[in-house]
Amino acid sequence: MESDVDLPCPTCQSEGCLKLLSMSSEIPYFGEHTQITISCEKCGMRQTDFIPSEERGALSFTLSIEKDEHLQARVVRGSSGTLRIPELDLEVSPGTQSTGYVSNVEGVINRFIDIIRMMMRQIRADIENGEIENKENLEKLFQLEMALTALAKGELLGDLSLEILDPKGHSIIGHDDAVKKELTAEEVALLDPGPAPIIMGSEDVE
Repeated sequence: MESDVDLPCPTCQSEGCLKLLSMSSEIPYFGEHTQITISCEKCGMRQTDFIPSEERGALSFTLSIEKDEHLQARVVRGSSGTLRIPELDLEVSPGTQSTGYVSNVEGVINRFIDIIRMMMRQIRADIENGEIENKENLEKLFQLEMALTALAKGELLGDLSLEILDPKGHSIIGHDDAVKKELTAEEVALLDPGPAPIIMGSEDVE
């Protein structure tokens, strides 16, 4: 169902350009949910989130990637979800422009690789421009890229894990081997809450 939103775009502040698209469906392991997408026809801003039908509270899911099957496990990442590969000290926080998505563990690993490669390109450009001389960070990123690429190919099974933490409970790793845990108030306080809701929270979605 698509409808107009009588609010200014949070990015470009234009009036009368926001659209709300909502769609209810069933995702394995996630249950019934509503996918909410807010978009701006003028600047192209787009924000998606996945709202479970039942309040879940602040949760984390951890999956030790031990077999090829785990690479195909469904991942629903809400806009407030923080992703971690703790053994490599890697973390992707949601930030104010975060958007939700549905993928699998392999797809999430590839997203980490894309971010690392982007950082490597920036460092190489800085070195070429004489802005920095220390190549140590570039070497560290290269090692991380190699490890993640091997993991995506199923070559480091049993050595690494994927963790997702969500103060709103909108994120999940959908596999029987994933360990689910309630987050403490102290753990929630350390997480980036993600973008502020433009219109509504889960209690407002029918």
